[in-house]
Amino acid sequence: MMNTMNLEELIRDIPDYPKEGVLFKDITPLLRDPSGLAMAVELMASPFRGKGIEVVCGAESRGFIFGTAIAQALSAGFVPIRKPNKLPSETKAITYDLEYGTDTLEIHTDAVQKGQKVLMVDDLLATGGTMKACCDLIDDLGGDILGVTVLIELGFLNGREKIKSYDHVHAVLNY
Repeated sequence: MMNTMNLEELIRDIPDYPKEGVLFKDITPLLRDPSGLAMAVELMASPFRGKGIEVVCGAESRGFIFGTAIAQALSAGFVPIRKPNKLPSETKAITYDLEYGTDTLEIHTDAVQKGQKVLMVDDLLATGGTMKACCDLIDDLGGDILGVTVLIELGFLNGREKIKSYDHVHAVLNY
């Protein structure tokens, strides 16, 4: 039986990537391991079973991996939040600050209906900028965010602070 300790063994540390001084948490070994992937999805989804989640939203790109699997596990739909100029219909965009510069994300304007119960998903919560931007997009569309779930939280970067207004923020692994 797989547990969180086994999951940690499937996450590889890559020093000085993408820049010097950063210890990157590489999830690709976990993704290629059938038991590890299944357990990660189950541990991310389970706190939200029976909560009436209608739509799972995940940001490009690793949020797509976990988001679609969690949507299936919860019998919900999936909505992608993408980088600019990747969605074919009318979009709403948000630009947010990164450590060095800015980034932009987009969602279809009809992707989430007013009052629809939403679960936000990503692989990693670090500084919280990307997740906060995603949540702001859903709030602007009128969605009701019931929670946020991530595989990994880098607690020392305090990203949870940016999304503390949401009731249920769940991380499977904390570093």
